[in-house]
Amino acid sequence: MAAGNHCTVTEFFLAGLSEKQELQLPLFLLFIGIYLITVAGNLGMIILIGLSSNLHTPMYFFLSSLSFVDFSQSTVVTPKMLVSFVKEKNHITYPECMAQFYFFTTFGIAECYTLAVMAYDRYVAICKPLLYNVIMSCQMYSSLVSVVYIFAVFCASVNTGYMSRVQFCKLDVINHYFCDILPLLKLSCSDTYINEMLILFFGTLNVFVPMLTIVTSYISIIASILNIRSTEGRFKAFSTCSSHISAVAVFFGSIAFMYLQPSSVNSMDHGKVSSVFYTIIVPMLNPLIYSLRNKDVSVALKKILEQKKKTSC
Repeated sequence: MAAGNHCTVTEFFLAGLSEKQELQLPLFLLFIGIYLITVAGNLGMIILIGLSSNLHTPMYFFLSSLSFVDFSQSTVVTPKMLVSFVKEKNHITYPECMAQFYFFTTFGIAECYTLAVMAYDRYVAICKPLLYNVIMSCQMYSSLVSVVYIFAVFCASVNTGYMSRVQFCKLDVINHYFCDILPLLKLSCSDTYINEMLILFFGTLNVFVPMLTIVTSYISIIASILNIRSTEGRFKAFSTCSSHISAVAVFFGSIAFMYLQPSSVNSMDHGKVSSVFYTIIVPMLNPLIYSLRNKDVSVALKKILEQKKKTSC
């Protein structure tokens, strides 16, 4: 880390989302509210799926995995972000920064592929309903989730490993609210060619492969839905698809805006706003989009509440 004109960096300072003093308290209250809703929604969904035997299906197994990813992603980023609203200088040590970068990357990539796996699950359920239990066996959906996390850990490990080799100058203020890769590279005093190539390679791979899976799955799903004679059945199916597609568009759209635009037009101020969507807003919305509008989840929640009332009486 230290050689010649370079110095050993022991800590960074996070610039935060906004430097305007009049916005600090309102933003703190806003984001702590969002974080509490995110934690309650995602942990509540995991607990509900675990306690309700009628939700022990591949679809809800994937939803539980998505809720875990969203809770973890938000917890990696939001608490440190909240500190910047109440402290003049929000410092983070070098090891903490690398750890935050590693887990943020891991859960971000895991979410991309979890969304893709969920789309494939819906494809099998709608297009091959008679074979659903055979194709989406316990071994199959457990393997899919395992592969998602293994690949996410691999990608994060490679990126973090090469990031740890980057040398930093005395300028140690990260123009962001967490340790993201692009703001960190802007502080570099060494050659970052390999890091930039890794961003391009893994960024393209982890956006377009899941998106291709999702688009391909939904083309087949829509073709099957159009063959449904019942108007009510079509509307219900299209409603489910629109919710999923909306969430996918927000998540992948914000990532593409942040990471896949040319560096000449990249603005970190715009990047911060884009990052808020996929690190904070999307984890809050996912339990609502995927689960709370689902009748099976509503019925399971009512049953648990009724059982608690009976036991308390």
